[in-house]
Amino acid sequence: MKGKMVMNAAGREVLTEINGRPAVPFQGVGKHQPGGYKAAPPIPSCADYPQDGNKVVADLKTALQNVGIRDGMTISSHHHFRNGDLVANRVFDAAAELGVKDLRWFPSASFPCHAPLIAHLDSGVIHHIEGSMNGPLGEYASAGRMRGLGVLRSHGGRYQAIQDGEVHIDIAVIAAPTSDPFGNCNGVTGPSACGGLGFALADSQYADKVIVVTDNLVPFPCVPWQIMGNHVDAVVVTDKIGEPEKIVSGTTNITKSPDRLLIAELTARFVEAAGILRDGFSFQSGAGGTSLAFAIFLRDMMREKGIRARFVRGGSTQYLVDMLEEGLTDYILDGQTFDLAGVQSMRDNTHHIHTNPFVSYNYHNKGNIASMVDVVVLGATEVDVHFNANVVTHSDGRLLHGIGGWQNCLFSKCTILPIPSFRDRIPVIVDNVTTLCGPGELIDVIVTERGIAINPLRQDLIGATRHSGLPILPIEDIKREVESICGGAPDKPRCTDNVIAAIKWVDGTVIDVVRQV
Repeated sequence: MKGKMVMNAAGREVLTEINGRPAVPFQGVGKHQPGGYKAAPPIPSCADYPQDGNKVVADLKTALQNVGIRDGMTISSHHHFRNGDLVANRVFDAAAELGVKDLRWFPSASFPCHAPLIAHLDSGVIHHIEGSMNGPLGEYASAGRMRGLGVLRSHGGRYQAIQDGEVHIDIAVIAAPTSDPFGNCNGVTGPSACGGLGFALADSQYADKVIVVTDNLVPFPCVPWQIMGNHVDAVVVTDKIGEPEKIVSGTTNITKSPDRLLIAELTARFVEAAGILRDGFSFQSGAGGTSLAFAIFLRDMMREKGIRARFVRGGSTQYLVDMLEEGLTDYILDGQTFDLAGVQSMRDNTHHIHTNPFVSYNYHNKGNIASMVDVVVLGATEVDVHFNANVVTHSDGRLLHGIGGWQNCLFSKCTILPIPSFRDRIPVIVDNVTTLCGPGELIDVIVTERGIAINPLRQDLIGATRHSGLPILPIEDIKREVESICGGAPDKPRCTDNVIAAIKWVDGTVIDVVRQV
């Protein structure tokens, strides 16, 4: 897809129109100010719903018919089951049976388990996807096979887009591990318990019609309820909605790589040296192997020094749960559980708090949790000498990953990217990232096995760690060393001029585009 291109404030050429709608180019961090009022769904009436509160219908196909599915609609879903989701594929199978075409799928993320939807993209049932694409669907888009333009947003950016009316959801489908006939539902009980349902909150609040699909129907009231039945039009009971064991997606194991263990240790030592590790501090780290190892090193330092965190941010894992139960933190503020221990803890621990993108990440809000976190530890596929970072494409330009909450977390008080200096003998530090997802002004520290680079904008961190004994180097020096080992800089990606996806910044502006490989 090729339209009018302009240069945005980050020096990236971006489209001014996306899928027939005007798009605002990125203007700089904090520069784009929203106007107007929040979007709103149609006003319903109790006269149109059963007085006994029973909204259960025979099956998903019937539910879609009852809510008026038709060509060109936007259908949303969430990814709390990650690679274990069993509902999204069935939604579009049912739509195909009903003869519906040109649907926009608006997931909070897609995974390899959604590869069967390629058949519906080819047949025209799905026109395009606006959501993070992990794996096969990203490959499909990269090859230029999707008719519309993909749009990738952060978790907070997705809530912002719904709230601001940038995306109007016609039908939201929520996979809920437990529901009552009225539609009150949660993710913490039932045989398919997956944790919170926060990524579906905006969908339930703003969509015209909402369908809950469950495999555990309980009598009214479903307690606790994370989604309110007053927003729900229909409830469908099915045999199984997801495989909770697959929410881990192979990531929640501590790395055994000596290099990555060194990176994790250096990251924890940096946090200590910089003075961030103190009583009442807060942190967030991901569920990847290096991030988990960092959390273990940090936990041991906290034990040794008698330090207690006020809160830690999840994605929760067994390791964060252990910290909570050991008394090393007062609270887990959790947006998504990454293993079954996290699911159980969210259900049973009153200090394990279910959050959602509205309170955690939505940039068009009266503040959010992300900026209150003292230090966040994140990953990246590439970084450059300007501290810009990429999380969605590889150096060959292929679109294989989603943004998640990554962009939103950059607003923490200190953002650290612990990354290997090369992968498969391809340097990770480059002159300019292939795809810009996060501006360098918000990324404070890069930690590699060959040294630590501190953003020159953070003179406070440079001063605090000057005599720490840590291997702190200019990022250009680390880049040169890695290129000497790998035989030079990576080849430039071989991309066409055809734009296949847009990357939105947290405020809804376009920070970059992805081109066909």
